[in-house]
Amino acid sequence: MASLLLALAVGCAGLYAGFMLIFQTGIMPALARLTDAEFVTAMRRINEAVPRAVFMTVFLGVLAFPAAAFFVPVDGRTDAERWLVLGGLVCAALNHAVTVGGNVPLNNALAASEATGDEPSAVRAAFEGRWNGLHRVRTLLITVAFGLLTAAAVV
Repeated sequence: MASLLLALAVGCAGLYAGFMLIFQTGIMPALARLTDAEFVTAMRRINEAVPRAVFMTVFLGVLAFPAAAFFVPVDGRTDAERWLVLGGLVCAALNHAVTVGGNVPLNNALAASEATGDEPSAVRAAFEGRWNGLHRVRTLLITVAFGLLTAAAVV
């Protein structure tokens, strides 16, 4: 059971890290080339499309599986494995704190600006730089989490 939980933790962290990295290296640079109105509209539609069942399963699994892998007792688990799993869990939790405390409020403000008819250039200026900065942090955190969980699985 513990091996399965750790494998699921590694899988979810890998999927989520890949998703974050694709946004960092592909999607956001592509969107940066759009006009202000195009950028704002595209980000609104992306933010509407992403939080669906598959994404939310991975998003929640990134915390649930490492936590379960950490707390399920395992005979023969070394201290190094335990620390690696805990480190992965902490990085994943910090990733989620950045997401929920930073990126999601920016996404919500972006969505709300649609109803108010705010100027796209002002909306983009308030959103893009802050969102990208937070996204870099959370991408780094989940990538480190994936590395730590992978290391725990192969130790």
